[in-house]
Amino acid sequence: MKIFVTGSAGFIGFHLTRRLLADGHSVTGYDGMTPFYDDGLKAGRMALLSAQAGFSGVQGMLEDAAGLTEALRASGAEVVVHLAAQAGVRYSIEAPQTYISSNLVGTANLLEAVRAHRPRHLVFASTSSIYGGNLAMPFAETDRADNPVSLYAATKKGGEAMVHAYAHLWGIPATSMRFFTVYGPWGRPDMAALKFVRAIEAGEAIEVYGEGRMRRDFTYIDDLIEAIVRIIGRPPVAGEGLEGDTLSPVAPSRIVNLGGGKPRELMDFIAAIETALGKKARLRFLPMQQGDVLETYSDVSLLRQLIGTVPRTSIEDGVAKLVAWYRQFYG
Repeated sequence: MKIFVTGSAGFIGFHLTRRLLADGHSVTGYDGMTPFYDDGLKAGRMALLSAQAGFSGVQGMLEDAAGLTEALRASGAEVVVHLAAQAGVRYSIEAPQTYISSNLVGTANLLEAVRAHRPRHLVFASTSSIYGGNLAMPFAETDRADNPVSLYAATKKGGEAMVHAYAHLWGIPATSMRFFTVYGPWGRPDMAALKFVRAIEAGEAIEVYGEGRMRRDFTYIDDLIEAIVRIIGRPPVAGEGLEGDTLSPVAPSRIVNLGGGKPRELMDFIAAIETALGKKARLRFLPMQQGDVLETYSDVSLLRQLIGTVPRTSIEDGVAKLVAWYRQFYG
């Protein structure tokens, strides 16, 4: 197929694009190459993608409606995967306008381009942060998610609502995927996994928020990509819902959790890094930060019904692969 991927130079976008190319698809990647983080990661990812047959890269911002629409039109894509966004819960407190511009205005521009082009399936990257202040565990897609505790979560909730509206208005099959704590090689340096690895390797103290009591449904990147690839092949069809489905009664639109359904203590994750590095961490315990939640835990029953599998890589195995990549990439 011909597939259009926004955010192709990002962490998840890079891994997905590389997998799609390996599977024989042609991919047009659209990325703004923004300097949110810059330590050679985006350039390294783009170099690897550009060397693969079937890849065409377009540098552009989501806010450039005309450029985005033209790039999608020229790609002739049958599937659109919208991963580009301003990410990060904590940064949304410092730079809120960036999230409004990219995640709301940018997604609206992408939806208008999709309306003009009409792909067979629109796949939208959302987040587990949407569950916000929910206390019932595990988080199920059918739960109400009306209590976001960060602007990042609120903008992603808005994105899901816009995606549903366009699915209803224009009959565009759409799937919104709620990601749970994704980590792995080529990850973002602002995320805890890479920050921990870097600091422990350097003998520096790491900041452990929530006094070490936090639990996360850690999802290894390769598992996530396998799930996305399978979801691409399962566009929602009106009237063909599953048990416990989120298929809309008025649109070919669905929401699905992408997590492992096995939350682990943050301290277990740190212990796995210590083992992989062969070094002990110096810990600095701190209170919870604004916008953060104590625990995430995904109900993956719908995901299992849709694609026949769920993420299953243990944090011990996943962290070992992350550390091996880190030492190779950073020397």
